[in-house]
Amino acid sequence: MPSTPEPKYTVPGMTQRDGGDVIRLLTMRLHALNDLALTLKHIHWNVVGPHFIAVHEMLDPQVDSVRDMTDTTAERISTLGGSPPGTPGELVAQRTWEDYAIGRAESIEHLGALDLVYTGVIEDHREAVRATDVSDPVTQDMLLEQLRSLELFQWFVRAHLESAGGALSTASASSERDAAHKATEQARKQP
Repeated sequence: MPSTPEPKYTVPGMTQRDGGDVIRLLTMRLHALNDLALTLKHIHWNVVGPHFIAVHEMLDPQVDSVRDMTDTTAERISTLGGSPPGTPGELVAQRTWEDYAIGRAESIEHLGALDLVYTGVIEDHREAVRATDVSDPVTQDMLLEQLRSLELFQWFVRAHLESAGGALSTASASSERDAAHKATEQARKQP
């Protein structure tokens, strides 16, 4: 987590130390959501193939929703007495994940890789929910609401990656490129 100083104040009923812990946690969620919004837009611009329009149009509402999540998260950081970092340099310097690995590619390749992106964001959001269980139920509520949408969006993506028998092509993927490859292989086997 970033080394942010304790806030000079925080919300009533919360210690400055707890406020600082939640600010640091939310800073990483803010970076993840900003990165996700940019990644979704990147895919939107670089998707090609016969399912182009379906994926292209599916992503814009996701981008809008994730951008709203970033705004809500940044405002919560400010409410807690912090200063939300919104610059690309801060995001890149503090993130713990690699840049999205796929450029111009077929829809199924991007969807395979995007499934792994969503998995990472959702897992980290769930960890943040657990971390705020006692110290900040207001932040926890915000994160839970975000999870509802993030999990729904991943389901939209996974619907393209699931076989009729319920197997997820990306289930054992170890990287975005691996997920893209596995999704393509499964798609080639389907009628």
